[in-house]
Amino acid sequence: MGGYLVSMTGFGAYTAAWATAVRRRGRPLPDRPLPWDVALTSVATFRLSRLLSKASVTSPLRAPFTRYVGPQGPAELHEEAEGGRGTVGELVTCPFCTGVWVVSSLTAGQLLWPRATRTAMGALTALAGADALHLAYGALVSRTTGDD
Repeated sequence: MGGYLVSMTGFGAYTAAWATAVRRRGRPLPDRPLPWDVALTSVATFRLSRLLSKASVTSPLRAPFTRYVGPQGPAELHEEAEGGRGTVGELVTCPFCTGVWVVSSLTAGQLLWPRATRTAMGALTALAGADALHLAYGALVSRTTGDD
């Protein structure tokens, strides 16, 4: 339980720091998020949280807190939290957990640096679309050639 309490406290401090930066910048909050921004943020959060928590190329970032178990899907790994660093290991291997931090960062980025953040989110969304096309193409090739 202590690790979760520390994690929640860290997240609270993180979001408070972003909120303070937004307030000091004097940027007004929108009345409501635009549907396009919600969709873009959703897809970008999905892609970046999976990239951070599951991708092979980001495994060195997770290595101090995890133990490699095996492959898990295309270009993704299954890792488990390691020993006494369990809470951090759980956080960095769970795309749902990582997604909370990512969406908070992207939301703050939209308020502080909207153009740069939306550009980055557009790139992440395009990557998610490309991933879907790769998977669809692979499934189509397997289906038409009979290779499974």
